[in-house]
Amino acid sequence: MEDVLAAVGARLKHIRRQRDCTLAALSKTTGISVSTLSRLESGQRKPSLELLLPIAHAHQVPLDELVGAPPVGDPRVRLKPIRRGDSTVVPLTRQPGGLQAFKMVIAAARSTPEPRTHEGYEWLYVLSGKLRLVLAEHDTVLTAGEVAEFDTRLPHWFGSTGEAPVEVISLFGPQGERMHVRAKPHGA
Repeated sequence: MEDVLAAVGARLKHIRRQRDCTLAALSKTTGISVSTLSRLESGQRKPSLELLLPIAHAHQVPLDELVGAPPVGDPRVRLKPIRRGDSTVVPLTRQPGGLQAFKMVIAAARSTPEPRTHEGYEWLYVLSGKLRLVLAEHDTVLTAGEVAEFDTRLPHWFGSTGEAPVEVISLFGPQGERMHVRAKPHGA
């Protein structure tokens, strides 16, 4: 941290000189005294946000450039799809146990119900296509944007209607945790 702060002064001076700007002109633009700017550049004064923000604005550079922040890494999450029979499951959570999230692409061929039961609670959101959900004595078709939630101890099965593949987001709680959807903020 000390090394980063120590390098700020030289970086400030370099950027100011690149822009052919004098300390007096920068002082006028930022409202920071010439002596404070000079002490920042020479390393005699520690930089603070109160000082760096107006300087970054005056030079029209991101604050990261003034402090020499390391570049941000690749933000992409590399998910590993898993093939399960005629479906593709993409785990969206990485930690074991507790609530799990999955994106599922279920092939049109998976259309014959084979109900089963197990511990847990499931919440399904249909992204595209038509999802057939058999839950106990109910046989329902959900379309894009629709949601279903159920206790997985009830006999259940879900798949395609047989017309086309269906894409679904699934949240599953193995200990029976229910999903909580809030329609409006508390106190509203």
